[in-house]
Amino acid sequence: MLPPQLPVATSWFRREYMGEGITLITEPHVDILERANIWHIWGSERNLLIDSGMGIVPLRESFPDLFQGRETIALATHTHLDHIGSIHEFDHRWVHPIEAESLETPRGGTLVSEEMDLAMRQMFEAAGYPPLGHYLIHALPSSDYVPEDYVLPGASPTRLVEEGDTIDLGNRIYRVILTPGHSPGSISLFEEKTGTLFAGDVIYDGPLLYQGPGMNVAEYVKSFEKLRALPINLVHAGHDPSFDGARMHEIIDSYLDRWRGEGLCP
Repeated sequence: MLPPQLPVATSWFRREYMGEGITLITEPHVDILERANIWHIWGSERNLLIDSGMGIVPLRESFPDLFQGRETIALATHTHLDHIGSIHEFDHRWVHPIEAESLETPRGGTLVSEEMDLAMRQMFEAAGYPPLGHYLIHALPSSDYVPEDYVLPGASPTRLVEEGDTIDLGNRIYRVILTPGHSPGSISLFEEKTGTLFAGDVIYDGPLLYQGPGMNVAEYVKSFEKLRALPINLVHAGHDPSFDGARMHEIIDSYLDRWRGEGLCP
């Protein structure tokens, strides 16, 4: 069967200013499964980029007003393909030590769904995602783009960050929290003065993935306990819309109930 003919997108990225120096960048033509949130934070001394999407289209040159002439820390909350695609474009590449090797030598990296492991595809559907089409994109970034040629480039980290480390942007300080479960070295960032959490994929308001390579429900439960203990007012997650602290507790409770029902946790 011939692959589908995809339309050409008029623009690849979508951006939304969230206030307080925070910009949300997304890739609307990527399948919902891999459509990660890219967070840009403008600091008084340097900027912070939290995750970097699929890398289908160069990120840095697409937003010169955000990146040109500014020191930018590009931090990976974890190293799944939808979060590290453009991190190689930046001089400062930060990640937790557990995932340093997979940042330098990424596993996987395809836009053709049939090239993904069958068990993984079944896991996505079991979690509640719609069945994947032939491609993980619904449009082409240009008329000459070939999805089969997609490559996820590796990038050696320039700094390894541990739990308790801080990221100082001048006017804002974020504390690193190790929040495994979705992946072994997943990290979140917490800003004490505003109660804002950048959560990566440990929690978002959509179907969480918790049974797959590198995923661990027992670690997920411990991470949820950490989040419960924080005075969180707002969560900017790795996928789907942002939500408040009350909604975070609802999501945590619903998954703990599910996992108990599935016999995955006490």
